[in-house]
Amino acid sequence: MLENLLINLLQLIIGFSGGLAVGGGFVAFITVLGIIPRLIQLSKSYKLIKVYSACVVMGLLFGSYLSFAEVNLKHPVLLLIIWGLFHGIFNGLLAAALTEVLNVFPIITRRIRLEKSLLILLMAIMFGKVIGSLFQWTIFVKL
Repeated sequence: MLENLLINLLQLIIGFSGGLAVGGGFVAFITVLGIIPRLIQLSKSYKLIKVYSACVVMGLLFGSYLSFAEVNLKHPVLLLIIWGLFHGIFNGLLAAALTEVLNVFPIITRRIRLEKSLLILLMAIMFGKVIGSLFQWTIFVKL
């Protein structure tokens, strides 16, 4: 009995420590790269900074819940399309924020001589992310 209690306590400590490490790394990642402030600056929505912060926290909590809960995803196709659309938007925004912060696109467009087609390149990447997420959620997750 005492042995099981010690094992459970050890698992609790290891799990909590791992969560703190991953959470700290995520916060450092978001903070150092300045993703949320840059997103606010680009969208000119300075008044919504508390909403952005709340969305990040709620998204992390909801994602953690989904990681541990047994969630049945046998939902209507329309709901899966909406869910996939949100995932595509999130992935696209994250990828766009990372590439902009790291100045990837200006370097790539100069090297392959597509300076005039930068908007088309960005739109192709964005639509590819959204369509890929929709495809994943409607085809693979529905099964």
